[in-house]
Amino acid sequence: MRPTGKLHLGHLVGALQNWASLQEQYDCFYFVADWHALTSDYADTSAVVANAYDMVADWIAAGLDPERSTLFVQSLIPEHAELYLLLSMTIPTPWLERVPTYKEQIEQLTEKDLSTLGFLGYPLLQTADIIIYNAHYVPVGEDQVPHLELSREIVRRFHNFYGELFVEPQPLLTTFPRLPGLDNRKMSKSYGNTINLSDDSKTVEQKVRQMYTDPKRIRADIPGTVEGNPVFMYHDAFNPDAAEVDDLKARYRAGKVGDVEVKTKLAKALNAYLDPMRARRADVLARPERLREILDHGSKKARAVATGAMEKVRDAVKLKY
Repeated sequence: MRPTGKLHLGHLVGALQNWASLQEQYDCFYFVADWHALTSDYADTSAVVANAYDMVADWIAAGLDPERSTLFVQSLIPEHAELYLLLSMTIPTPWLERVPTYKEQIEQLTEKDLSTLGFLGYPLLQTADIIIYNAHYVPVGEDQVPHLELSREIVRRFHNFYGELFVEPQPLLTTFPRLPGLDNRKMSKSYGNTINLSDDSKTVEQKVRQMYTDPKRIRADIPGTVEGNPVFMYHDAFNPDAAEVDDLKARYRAGKVGDVEVKTKLAKALNAYLDPMRARRADVLARPERLREILDHGSKKARAVATGAMEKVRDAVKLKY
């Protein structure tokens, strides 16, 4: 995950909840992708390190356990860069230019100059990140499967030159509710429409009050639409009281409940959900030396694996002196 700002509820349901559950079954490696952050945010790197610590505090608050998973920082493992360089010697440029997100982001992020080698080559770095640990599975949503297929193609081409060295990573498909932002657009910090994992209870209440609902419902006695209504999508995701949610939906459809009650109960459910995470986050941030220790230990563990992998690569590429 790139340390580019505050994590929000979209990150929680889209990744972190799944990451935490995978610890029960797999040997997991989760890392701060700080070099990847530079592919688009190279012009101002002043907040990267602070964002990284803040982000990992959110990871631990969400249930990632440093005793069961390896949490590390990408830039502390220079072997990622070495493998990325060697991969770049063999991969045709058109393979990278055809990546859908390459064109999309250049079109969307017009305020940034993305005509850099680093941005073009990020799928190669992404591939190095994965295969250097012989990752059998990568947790992705359907929209990310093409990225992983490119990684598999890169591995096969590298093997054509230097022999079998890596596992071809498989997608571990994950399903999760797609939460819209407070304004019903895509949830994004650039839109200012997020509820952050670090928001306090009062802030959550204020943001919920601003949430988009059914625009056709100008009075509480007008029947409203529940389907596709962000307030009810959030209730489904975070309110464990199914009976309460069903009652609110029935009354909303019948025009017998106002937005104030629906949103007040949502804010209460959200805060009850986030309170244990807030406590864990506060505990982690109160001991910054412990956070540094976790990332230092995890990075050393990860580097031991990466070093072993690169020994084999240098043998295969005949670069042993």
